[in-house]
Parts: sequence; C-alpha cells; structure tokens
Amino acid sequence: MEELNILSKYSSTLLTLVVSVIFVFIGVIYSKKYQGINNYLVANRSIGIFSLTTSLVASALGTWILFGPASAATWGGIGAVIGYSLGAAFPLFILIYLGEKIRDAYPKAKTLIEVIRLRFGSDLFKLIMFLSIFYMTIFLIAEVTAVSLLIKYISGTDLWVTSLIVILSSLIYTLYGGLRASIFTDNFQFIIFGILLVIGFYYLISSNNDFSLEYIKLSKPNLLSSSYLPNFTAGITFFIAVAATNLFHQGNWQRVYAAKDNKVLKSSLIISFIIIIPIVFFMGFSGLVAVSKNSNIIPDLAFFSLLLKDNALILSIILIILSISLTISSVDTLINAISSLIVVDGKKIIKFKGNYLNLSKKIIIILSLITFFISSQGLSILYLFLLADLFCCAAVLTIFYSFYSKKLNDKNSFVAILLGLSLGLLLFPTPDFSKSIIIGIIFPIDFFPTYMSNSLLFLSFVTATFLPIIIWRFK
Repeated sequence: MEELNILSKYSSTLLTLVVSVIFVFIGVIYSKKYQGINNYLVANRSIGIFSLTTSLVASALGTWILFGPASAATWGGIGAVIGYSLGAAFPLFILIYLGEKIRDAYPKAKTLIEVIRLRFGSDLFKLIMFLSIFYMTIFLIAEVTAVSLLIKYISGTDLWVTSLIVILSSLIYTLYGGLRASIFTDNFQFIIFGILLVIGFYYLISSNNDFSLEYIKLSKPNLLSSSYLPNFTAGITFFIAVAATNLFHQGNWQRVYAAKDNKVLKSSLIISFIIIIPIVFFMGFSGLVAVSKNSNIIPDLAFFSLLLKDNALILSIILIILSISLTISSVDTLINAISSLIVVDGKKIIKFKGNYLNLSKKIIIILSLITFFISSQGLSILYLFLLADLFCCAAVLTIFYSFYSKKLNDKNSFVAILLGLSLGLLLFPTPDFSKSIIIGIIFPIDFFPTYMSNSLLFLSFVTATFLPIIIWRFK
C-alpha cells in the first residue's frame, strides 16, 4: 500500500496512544464501582435507552465502515452500497422481534449460545460456539488490520505498532470492567466518531463538485445500471453476509440482555437501525465517486482517496482519532463477547477446575496474540470480513427458524449447517476472486458458464445460506 506520510510516525503513534489511553482511563475508573459477574456479562440488565443505543451503534460501526462499503462499491455498484447498508442495519430490525421473544422465553440467559444449548443440546451448541468464536476472532483481526493499514497509509507507521497499542488498550479496560466498561466507553466513542463523521461527510460534499449521482452516471454509468449483473449479485451477497453475521454477534446479544426492559430494547434498536443505514450508505457512495474519478483506485483506499486528496493535516488527525474510536469500540465488544461465551458455556466443553472467568481471560490473551501477529501482515480487510461472514451464513436460517418451529432437531440442524458451510467454502473465491476450489482448482474454469466464474462470491453465500433448507425438507 502506498503511503502519504502526512504525519510523522512519531506524531501518529503519539496520537494513537493518547486516544487509546483516554479510553482505558475512562473504562477502568467507571467500572471500579460495577464489579461482579453480572456486570461483566450483562451490565446487571440495567442499561437505558441512550447508553444502549450508543453502544449498539458504536459496536456495529467499526473501522470496517471506512474500508468495506466503499471497497465493495468500486466493483459491486449501487447494489453493493444498498446491500451493505441494509445488511448492517437489518439485524437490529430483526432483534426488535427476536430479541424480545428470546428474552421472554429464556429470561435468565446471558448469551445466544446458551439459548441454543437449551433449545437443541450439546452437539449443535458446540458447533455454533466454535463458529461464533471463529467469526468474532476473524472480525477482531480484520478490525485491527484495518486501523493499522490506515495509520500506515497516513504516516508510514509500522503495522505492528498500531496493532499493539489498540489491542493492549482494549484488553486492559475490557477484561477489567467487562460489558459495563464496554458500554460506558461506547457512549464517548459514539459521540466522538459521530462528530468526526459529520465533519468528514461535510468536507467530502463541499470540496467535491463531483460528489453526485450525475457525475457517476457520466463516468461510470454501469455502476448504476439495472443491466449490470454485479449490482444485483453484490447487493444480495452483502445483504446476506452482513445481516447473517450481525445476528450471530454475541456483542449484540449481550446488549439485548443488558437492556433494562423490552421497551428500552425496542426503542434502542429502532433508533440504532435509523442511524446506521445512512452512515454505511454514504461510505459506500464515496466508493462509487472514487472509482468514477479513478478507475485504477485501490478498492480499500477508495474513501481515503477523496478525503485526503489534498494531504490535509487536520483531516489526517481527524481520521486517526475517528479510526481509533471506531476500532476500540468494536474491539472491546468482541473481546467481551468471546469472554462471555467462555464464562457461560465453557464448562460444557472444557473441563477446568478453576475460575472460568480467569480461563476466559487467558484464552482472550492467546487470541489477542494471534490477532497481533496476523494483523501485522496487512491482509485484505474485505476478504477477511467475507470469510468470517460465510461461517455465519451457513447457520443463520437453521438456528433462527428453529425458534419458531419445533420440527428441527439437533441432528438435522447439525448436518444442514455443515453441508451449507462445506459447499459454500468450496465455491468461496480465492483472495484475488478469480477462482474457487471447485471452479478453477478442481475443475477448469472453462467447464462453467462465464456468469458462474464471475459470481463466485454470490454463489458461495447463496449456497451456504439456502442449501441447509434441503435438509429441513428431507429430514
């Protein structure tokens, strides 16, 4: 990735450290008076509308919004923009109904995995717990990778430096204060990145005369055309991928159970839904404009190519503060979410004589070391997210349909999910999106119609998501 070097390495590292330490200080000081396992896992089920709303939004909008939507838009067109924005918000809409249903049916539960164990039994519960932890670990890696790449792009700072600061700061206050600390810091992170996003959006609109649909129609009309196939395939793919993933995000389910009552939960979810859609849509739209200006733009840098086109120092500082706030708000959620799964359900899988809270912290530290190592390699952010999304897609229909139908049992659900995941992985594209295990590796690409080889991502997600239904029908 090219580097702008608008800020020095020292300045960007110092800024990253200062912002991170502020969040550590806020999280630790606040959570001192809220200790205990119930505060750690579900914030004592006492969170009101404002805190729950800011936390839901802050947890959902990680650094991925600076990369993913704009990157997808450069090749997926307006369909990818719409699919991404609706997919990011849709799970919150579903949780308005599903969250209340599960809270009422399992009032003492603390995690979605715990509910699945109570509903199905041990085999399926273990599979979903593995898929959830794997997905959230990949999500963690992608978030830290994203912010590290961004700060390297702005200042040339080594990836490992940013990774280390972000991971350590998030670990310190989250492992100490749990969900209470995560939600409280989310309040500040929401306000900070909310203000900075508005500033960034205002700058893009006011400084780019070409920031419009008319310009895109003139320069890249195919990105808006109804005859452009990726507008449909990308839109459906990203809607399925992002929506399914967020329904399995344990951080969301912790907040469902942390709400003071169902009224608070419903109001917070509706407000969060309304906030998230325009933010993600705008980020995706910036990718359409960026690729219309420069067809050779690096997809992951689409948004930044517009915002930092004049190498503005102030905008670079704003972007670093924005990215750190977005990253830590999602990283602390992921850390606490994984920890909560181990605390609540770890005893059903791991035989351990000691305290499962301490065990969860040790496992989180190990996962953080893995995250640090991989995030320092600078892998493709969008590809990492898509791989994590696929795992959730294979399970989403089976698991959530089961709460409305008693016909699905543990064995059939287990087989259905594994079948969907296996075939989805066989069709999932390689990092350059040119081939998959089946199309291009096992069998030559020439054996398949062109539309199949050009729609590998779409085929893999549709297969993983909908193939399990066959098992339901022939159980």
